[in-house]
Amino acid sequence: MIKFADLNQQYEEYKSEIDNAIQGVINSAQFINGDEVKALEADLAEFSGVKHVIACSSGTDALLVPQMAMDIKPRDEIIVPAFTYYASASMVSHWGATPVFVDVDPVTFNIDPEKIEEKITKKTKAIFGVSLYGQTADFDAINRLADKNGLWVLEDGAQSFGAQYKGKRSCNLTKVATTSFFPAKPLGCYGDGGAMFTNDDDLAIKLRQLVNHGQVKRYTHKYVGINGRLDTIQAAILRIKLKYFDNEIEMRQSAADYYTSAFQDSKNIITPEIIPDRSSSWAQYTVRIPNRDEARQKLQVLGIPTSVHYPMPVNRQEAFSFLGDNTHYDNAELLSKEVISLPMHGFISRDDQNQVIEAVKKVVNG
Repeated sequence: MIKFADLNQQYEEYKSEIDNAIQGVINSAQFINGDEVKALEADLAEFSGVKHVIACSSGTDALLVPQMAMDIKPRDEIIVPAFTYYASASMVSHWGATPVFVDVDPVTFNIDPEKIEEKITKKTKAIFGVSLYGQTADFDAINRLADKNGLWVLEDGAQSFGAQYKGKRSCNLTKVATTSFFPAKPLGCYGDGGAMFTNDDDLAIKLRQLVNHGQVKRYTHKYVGINGRLDTIQAAILRIKLKYFDNEIEMRQSAADYYTSAFQDSKNIITPEIIPDRSSSWAQYTVRIPNRDEARQKLQVLGIPTSVHYPMPVNRQEAFSFLGDNTHYDNAELLSKEVISLPMHGFISRDDQNQVIEAVKKVVNG
């Protein structure tokens, strides 16, 4: 049976090391803020080339805490893409700020820098650039806009950790960056987990305090923070997986290349395009096809699992109806009707890919 993301096979590859790492944490009984957490943060900092990494309980909390640290206030505005996962905008609203939506680029599916400036007002404080499907947004252009207007930038790298932009790693491109270790992410743990990245010494200190109840030392609290710590078992698992992560990215790239080559002559299948100065960690392999929903049903009958990331622009989610933003974001609307993600993981076999390719061509091309 073809799996959309085969976490079992990945576990079997590293089973003995992961089991030993988990048992080591149990033996130590350091379940909160144990040595493995500190070691993971150091490993992630070395991998990404950033000075400071603060592990936390989820990619969602990782989006919330920088707003707390940067003193975002109610009714401040933060610019977010109209086509992305809900959490990027929901955490803005959760903290009391106002998400302001911007359409995305039709090639990369990331926020379009050329459409940001017209949305900047006196209330704007930050830009959240999401690096979707594994490829980073155009952060040089975004950072220039931010510098011009006195804003700060956050990269939501939940899907792009491990990717590169002009020779630098994702999560080392902005004032602060975040990622998620949700199990199905390119680097995933066995529960929820996340991390924040920054080269700012003072910001790093504040982020670390905020995820630990705003505590500066035991029972001394400078801020109203949250309980947003990453547990030690998850850190131990991630340290093992990180050792093999570059190799898995290469395997994902090979699988993506195979898909793209197979679909290149299918006029009804638009394959992902990676900008020459970037690479992708291939969190998803997402194509665009007409009659997506009908095609997906037919693929399910043929035993091909798929997913839709995402079926509607974020501004049209019911939770954001209070904003009154009924704008028709052309690219976001088009993508929400056409995108479909195919099975993708580091250990996907050519046999499985061939079955996917044959089925997709059959369904789409007839």
